[in-house]
Amino acid sequence: MGMWELVIVFIVGLVVLGPERLPVAIRTVMRWVKTVKSMANSVKAEVSEELRIHELHENLKKAEQQELKDLSPELQQSVDELQKAAQSVTHSYKTPSSTPANEQPDEKK
Repeated sequence: MGMWELVIVFIVGLVVLGPERLPVAIRTVMRWVKTVKSMANSVKAEVSEELRIHELHENLKKAEQQELKDLSPELQQSVDELQKAAQSVTHSYKTPSSTPANEQPDEKK
């Protein structure tokens, strides 16, 4: 929208809503616009992540077909990224080790 279109919308809003309700209506519309923008950005980020995951999956299939030998740099990078992700998941599920059975906790003597 251009400058003149905004002026016309403002004047029509002023006539229809009046000077008391126009600021409230503008704030409400701005909240809706922000909500829609945030939802659109969220969907955009999710779609982008899904496409990246799909690409990594395809690269992994190609690497498996080549038996993980003589991989192109792109395939090798995807395999490395997947290995790092798998290691981070594995580390997050490991339970912290408790004190070994033959060690006694330090006690005041």
